[in-house]
Amino acid sequence: MTPAAIVQKLWNFCNVLRDDGMSYGDYVEQLTYLLFLKMADERTRPPYNQKSNVPADYAWPTLVKKDGDELFDHYRHTLEALGNEKGLLGLIFSKSQNKFQDPAKLRRLIVDLIDRENWSVMSADVKGDAYEGLLEKNAQDTKSGAGQYFTPRPLIQAIVDCIAPKPGETICDPACGTGGFLLAAHDSMVDNFPHMTKDERKKLKEGTFKGWELVQSTARLCAMNLMLHGIGGTSAPEGQAGPDSNLPLVVADSLAADPGDRFNIILTNPPFGKKSSTTIVAEDGKVAKEKETVERDDFWATTSNKQLNFIQHVKTLLKQHGRAAVVVPDNVLFEGGAGETIRRKLLHECDVHTLLRLPTGLFYAQGVKANVLFFDRKPASETPWTKKLWIYDLRTNKHFTLKTSPLKRSDLDEFVELYTAGIRQSTWCEENPDGRWRCYDYEELVARDKASLDIFWLKDDSLEDSDNLPEPGVIAAEIAQDLEAALEQFRLIAEDLGEEDIPAE
Repeated sequence: MTPAAIVQKLWNFCNVLRDDGMSYGDYVEQLTYLLFLKMADERTRPPYNQKSNVPADYAWPTLVKKDGDELFDHYRHTLEALGNEKGLLGLIFSKSQNKFQDPAKLRRLIVDLIDRENWSVMSADVKGDAYEGLLEKNAQDTKSGAGQYFTPRPLIQAIVDCIAPKPGETICDPACGTGGFLLAAHDSMVDNFPHMTKDERKKLKEGTFKGWELVQSTARLCAMNLMLHGIGGTSAPEGQAGPDSNLPLVVADSLAADPGDRFNIILTNPPFGKKSSTTIVAEDGKVAKEKETVERDDFWATTSNKQLNFIQHVKTLLKQHGRAAVVVPDNVLFEGGAGETIRRKLLHECDVHTLLRLPTGLFYAQGVKANVLFFDRKPASETPWTKKLWIYDLRTNKHFTLKTSPLKRSDLDEFVELYTAGIRQSTWCEENPDGRWRCYDYEELVARDKASLDIFWLKDDSLEDSDNLPEPGVIAAEIAQDLEAALEQFRLIAEDLGEEDIPAE
């Protein structure tokens, strides 16, 4: 069965459960628990004959042979018991709960949909791509907020094609969400280096990747995604990862401290939203928010802006001559104060060589205007490492929507080709003012107000000629995104002025 067919089969059943009030996110989580238990059981049988770390009292066969209220009670006890285990079991089942309302529907999912397939014999591509399909469908449910953990896969693919990871290089995502960047980097190396040795393939599976994710429920999905794609420890056959795997995933706030690890490549889309805050309940019962300002000796500046902190964190995580690609919102490019300090330091101490200006309408989180910043870490130097910043404008006069006109990988072909060219040549000149690719010297950048990297030069056609206006639906969507972004900025200003209780909607 193809990944698309499996996704459709599983998703059709989700639509049945929606009538019982189960959300898309709840469904994917319940599916994750059950798929894990099914695969763990499959690994105990020929040809694998592996010992399972799932206690026998809670193994897959105990679910299959129960029905009705007995099944409901046993499923609840299974989730509770496995959530108290350590290691991968704890990661998958921590804080898990039964979200089913009807025992008959739980049994149907177990017996008719999951038990009928042999998931372990499917290739990592088939079952991994099927799970990715479910995660993407879940991200499209904007009400759940799941989209903030899901970066559009065509964008990830283009970024990985630019960075071009090679066997032996270590790769990290300090805000890994559901694992999209790590999986794309893995697939890139498998596709581009088909003749890797057995040792290289072992290293690729066990010692190449590392991810951090703060949100437990998202980390659970990432763990299952990595496992289904064959990334994990040593218990499974070559090219696959089993339920006993040691996944390279840490559930923690990666900004809290320097982990000490260093990597050749960092690929990440940190969470958007300026403030990082903790809700504090005082003894009198009043709720207040305590701003978290990250203070680290390895940072250039102290700020509560999460994206600016992630830029500094990525610089720390990189090995000398390591390569990074970071998705950042526009405010990282122009914000003053700590933002200016960090940009000037970054331009001096790293080779900040490329900026991709992204169009609106790409992300499931509304109001996002984003960019991809590419830079390499360099040794200490008195002279700045950045010589030229090449900028590709994929935003001006480009209109994408999530449903009717989604971004495709082919939309980024020109950028990837220009990025990877041996000798870069500008497509912009006075004779070709519509060229989207041009460079700015270091001296030009630091001479700009606040060393702003928010640079654009193309004329907006919609401002020049009403005949070039996009469709009304696109205009409405862009206005909504601009209003969302403006509202977020005003909300942050109010917080800075001491007004804490700002409604989110």
